[in-house]
Amino acid sequence: MSARLPLTIACGSYDRTHALESASIRPEGIDLNFISVNPGETFWRQLRFAEFDVAEMSMSAYIMLPARGDPRFVAIPAFTSRAFRHDCIFVSASSGITKPEELAGKRVGVPQYHMTAALWIRGILSDDYGVATSSITWVQGGLDAPGYPERIELQLPVSIRLERRSDRALSDLLLSGEIAAIIGAEWPKPFRDGDSRIRQLFPDYEVVEREYYRRTRFFPIMHGVVTKKEIYRDHPWVARSLSDAFCQAKQRAMSQMAFPGATLTMLPWQVPAHLDAVRTMGEDYWRYGVGPSRHELEAMCRYSSEQGLSASLVDVDTLFATETIDALPLSATHSPLATSA
Repeated sequence: MSARLPLTIACGSYDRTHALESASIRPEGIDLNFISVNPGETFWRQLRFAEFDVAEMSMSAYIMLPARGDPRFVAIPAFTSRAFRHDCIFVSASSGITKPEELAGKRVGVPQYHMTAALWIRGILSDDYGVATSSITWVQGGLDAPGYPERIELQLPVSIRLERRSDRALSDLLLSGEIAAIIGAEWPKPFRDGDSRIRQLFPDYEVVEREYYRRTRFFPIMHGVVTKKEIYRDHPWVARSLSDAFCQAKQRAMSQMAFPGATLTMLPWQVPAHLDAVRTMGEDYWRYGVGPSRHELEAMCRYSSEQGLSASLVDVDTLFATETIDALPLSATHSPLATSA
């Protein structure tokens, strides 16, 4: 019997990756050493040091690499994180801002300009509300504590105005009125603690996000999975083996979401929430694969170019291992674009 290829992966511990972490699902031909690491730490270590054979990766950061001639990684279309982000736009209650259009000309905080949540939010502001990225002065810094530098060096065009603040947290700047809004992937601590001086731009964000999905069919992709290019070059079969294993692990979690006998999570209304998502978004609402997600990936590449992160428009197919581009994900039961809302 031939030896299995040992690979170490750094990835978040999610319901959709649990079977890989526990090794109850094993990629064919691979001895996978799964290390549970916070995504932000994984991104930093992989982008700076290429520390892991396989790693969860910020899709916004990854899309930037080909345009820079950085050949270190190749992706498989397993999207370990997806999230709607209308809930992550916060404004000062004293600013008088009640509509997205009113953010034009304002100073807006962002923990990292390149982060994928910000990529999507800026894309939404531009596509849906006509707020150009260049119409805002972006202020980069830590959300609730000073600091937090960009994980990847930026080479922005002069049309993008970006200031860096390492002396005060963005939440403090929002409370003091030095910035009008914050966007990102998390809720500021003062808001979580009930401070009425900060409010969400979309207080009915779930209604807005459902309408957004019905109109665009976008369930925003946040993270993907990359492997070192040298491993893929020497063992091209690894890409399909990993992709299939991620699909199997995700599908197992998806099937468990619908089981009421002993719920997968601690959420008291998990099963009805899952069934509601199925009715709204289709049975495979957490899609893997290039084909089922191409419309979202093309939007991300366009946003990256429009927002000055990529010097040129990146072709979606250049991001993924060739063997995975046309492969039908094992969990894809039907096209999401054919789903009736």
